[in-house]
Amino acid sequence: MNTKKLQSFVSENAIYIVLAVLLIGIAVYEPSFIGLNTLRDILIQSSTRVIIALGVAFILITGGTDLSAGRMVGLTAVVSASMLQEVDYARRFFPNLPELPMFVPVLIAIAVGLLFGLINGVIVAKFKVPPFIATLGTMVAIYGINSLYFDTDPNQSQPIGGLRSDFTNLLGSGSIGKGDFSIPYIVIIAIVVCAIVWVMFNKTRLGKNMYAIGGNEQAAKVSGINVSKNLILIYSIAGALYGLAGVMEAARTGGATNNYGNMYELDAIAACVVGGVSTTGGIGTVPGIMAGVLIFTVINYGLTFVGVGPYWQQIIKGAIIVAAVAFDMRKYANKK
Repeated sequence: MNTKKLQSFVSENAIYIVLAVLLIGIAVYEPSFIGLNTLRDILIQSSTRVIIALGVAFILITGGTDLSAGRMVGLTAVVSASMLQEVDYARRFFPNLPELPMFVPVLIAIAVGLLFGLINGVIVAKFKVPPFIATLGTMVAIYGINSLYFDTDPNQSQPIGGLRSDFTNLLGSGSIGKGDFSIPYIVIIAIVVCAIVWVMFNKTRLGKNMYAIGGNEQAAKVSGINVSKNLILIYSIAGALYGLAGVMEAARTGGATNNYGNMYELDAIAACVVGGVSTTGGIGTVPGIMAGVLIFTVINYGLTFVGVGPYWQQIIKGAIIVAAVAFDMRKYANKK
């Protein structure tokens, strides 16, 4: 393999090389890091984050951004948790609510996420508000709505607990198999969502339109693509993904508060950028996004495992984000 081919290989597979180096480096420093329990924990922690990142990726690929993702996750976590408490729990959010089929609150929470995604899409596509400003506004508004809902009587801003075991087992702690060889349901759900999104990105008209809009919006309009319609649909799908992630986060942790999801959007954006989603739009893959999420989970979990403090972790994460954006901009400049 000559130098040019080697450089091309490293450039195209940099994200996977970084992930491998991180894993090897931590394992050399602390051999006990390598094990099925560690892998299982990393995958569980990555499951909700990858779904949020996929939602953000839809919007980044169109050349936009979404700062409201984390607050949508928090709102939908609270909405789903408030309707899925045990009927004999002392501090029920809705004391007189009968036990609902589990899919009803789940679908309601996903619909709430979709609704706010739709609102974002309309603001961006119809009112021509820049995505940064539009989603910054909805981020603040959604947190306010969530806090008002969370503060209603008789809950009065108390953490929501006592979630039903069928909910927490299926979408949180449950798994197929036994012991170290079990596969958590939450991981399976995340893999299925990744597969569906991959199909949407690569095999549907919406996916082709999404890349076209991100590559050159004016050219997309000239070619006959209804940009407004596609943007509204894309933001709505992203909102539904945030809703699903919020439901899964409530099940995984066994509760919810109005502060759930705080800053999740920044982690998702960072994972997307590190995973090869271009900050200028038009570029991004599902495997890259998955790798980006895994990198940040390995950083959080692995560095904690070896005793690195949280402040140093933030410095390392920040350096990786800056390096990834710089690398992305360099590639973009070279193509021009």
